[in-house]
Amino acid sequence: MYASHLYETDFYTWTQEQVNLLKTQQWNQLDTVNLIEEIETLGRRERQELRNRLGVLLGHLLKWHFQPEKRSNSWLSTIREQRVQIKLLLQDSPSLKPYLDEVFLTIYELGLALAIRETDLGEQVFPEICPYTLSETLNPEFLPNLNQLNEQQSE
Repeated sequence: MYASHLYETDFYTWTQEQVNLLKTQQWNQLDTVNLIEEIETLGRRERQELRNRLGVLLGHLLKWHFQPEKRSNSWLSTIREQRVQIKLLLQDSPSLKPYLDEVFLTIYELGLALAIRETDLGEQVFPEICPYTLSETLNPEFLPNLNQLNEQQSE
């Protein structure tokens, strides 16, 4: 009961106590209910961070692509940062790579919403389906331009 109360009143102390109990293998003293909940939450948080970063990256690629006259170092910096952060997330949790493949097209909607919200362009300007592959999106050398899109559409 003490551990559950501590979980509610002083989370940091609760985590330190749980670490000590694990290190000393005092299994019966662990607050397993809350420990399980926290571990599950950590996994969900990693997936959410990956989705958010990919959505921001796609949004900025769209802005770069469809507003070339407004390109800035700030946009370029955001594109680079998101790619690095995604790379680091995937290095820390390589098992998220298949998840990224699975949700890539769905996450495009997040990027599209960001691009629409942050530009003066209407929704009709942007493609309904992501014009970039996951590989291109994550490639540090890739920056889209209108010519690429026109070439893809004419094929």
